[in-house]
Amino acid sequence: MPNYLLAYQGGTAPQSPEEGAKAMAAWNAWFESIGANVVDGGNPVGVSSTVSGDGVTDNGGANPVSGYSIISADDMAGVIEISQACPIVTAHGGSVEVAEIMPIG
Repeated sequence: MPNYLLAYQGGTAPQSPEEGAKAMAAWNAWFESIGANVVDGGNPVGVSSTVSGDGVTDNGGANPVSGYSIISADDMAGVIEISQACPIVTAHGGSVEVAEIMPIG
């Protein structure tokens, strides 16, 4: 079964401890619904920089990554279905970019 990188983009941060607890409960419930197919639950990320041949741009460009997970699924359609229920999509105004991790060798 292939692994897929879920790169979370955007979304709103909790504004209080209560909102934070509610957000974590939603993420934990989502991960539980995926079960053993969660390869790496990942983490949120801080402010990023984009490194290119033109130099370094702070803040990650137009659509910076806000976190990641690695999920195992039968195919792209399956991982897209899983991603549509992600809290960053359903409750926090963000999006998920999904890409298959291609093994080398």
